[in-house]
Amino acid sequence: MDDGRPLFVQIAVQVEASVLDGSLAEGERAPSTNELAAFHRINPATAARGVNLLVDRGILVKRRGLGMFVAEGAREILRAERQQLFADRFIAPMLDEARAIGLTAEDVVHLIRTRATGTSTGTSNTHSPNNDSATSTATAIDSTPLKEQAQ
Repeated sequence: MDDGRPLFVQIAVQVEASVLDGSLAEGERAPSTNELAAFHRINPATAARGVNLLVDRGILVKRRGLGMFVAEGAREILRAERQQLFADRFIAPMLDEARAIGLTAEDVVHLIRTRATGTSTGTSNTHSPNNDSATSTATAIDSTPLKEQAQ
């Protein structure tokens, strides 16, 4: 554990990852602060600080005398947060660049599908959304250049 972030944040991120990947299911007992502290060889107060971040966000719930448990709906909360973060960090800058070079929304979808399937890396304004398996998504996106859509 040493990626430049404070240890308590790393603890919280580790528990989040376990909730997201399903290794810590909703309703299941989460590791105690003492267990986390012993495992990572850190001060229990540091582990508690990380756990409390998750309690404050509704990911973990305290049950007096029983310990910490993964809250119902925690996985969905984390997924929603991560999706928003993904959109902010990756989608928004990608769309800004697409607008700058005159790509349409359809072109961007085509580029993503092409990369995802490992086929040709070129793009064309003549791509037909009816030629791929996810027709409903592609046809729902207007083929007006993104620059015009933003206005």
